[in-house]
Amino acid sequence: MTVTFTDLHTESGLKSLNEFLSGKTCISGDKLTKDDVKVYAAVLEKPSGDLFPNASQWYDSVSSQLAASFPGTAIGVRIASHSAPAEATPAKEAEKESPAEDDDDLDLFGDETEEEKAAAEQREASKASSKKKESGKSSVLLDVKPWDDETDMKKLEEAVRSVEMPGLFWGASKLLPVGYGIKKMTIMLTIVDDLVSVDSLIEEHLTVEPINEYVQSCDIVAFNKI
Repeated sequence: MTVTFTDLHTESGLKSLNEFLSGKTCISGDKLTKDDVKVYAAVLEKPSGDLFPNASQWYDSVSSQLAASFPGTAIGVRIASHSAPAEATPAKEAEKESPAEDDDDLDLFGDETEEEKAAAEQREASKASSKKKESGKSSVLLDVKPWDDETDMKKLEEAVRSVEMPGLFWGASKLLPVGYGIKKMTIMLTIVDDLVSVDSLIEEHLTVEPINEYVQSCDIVAFNKI
């Protein structure tokens, strides 16, 4: 069953969605479906929890499920094949070794010497510095619009996914009707915040030559910290 909502950028549209979601977890019941993704993409920002509590709770639920399953697999959904950065393994090994380093701070036979205190302080400062350097990640839902109904959407997707840079990971995508036979592509991506700016990605890569042969414009539909 396909569920359609209109004017989700207006108060009346959000009110209709809020009333529909009364007693429901998702659009089609208790399980996330393509209907949820479609409606989620049409909601410009998280609905007010005071004015639209059902819609607000649903929005948070869809956001968390999309982020948790990203880049996930689903029937009929194409997934980019990217591996996690190789640096992840050494980081985990370093975390496992940290208890042993903490043991070095203990003097079982008396007070710590000045040298031991200095070494302990240096290790703590190093750990604090490492934590500050850790960069967060964000999950982004992007609308990519073609020029017209004659645009080859397969080539449009290939052009978009051809953009590669450190900290950028393309995820699931799907086509959604816009009107007059025109479809847009909605695509998920994960970025490392300190390495990738979504605005720069759009302005300097997705809407310039040669990709602008297929892409007319891009819009950020959802942006969530992971």
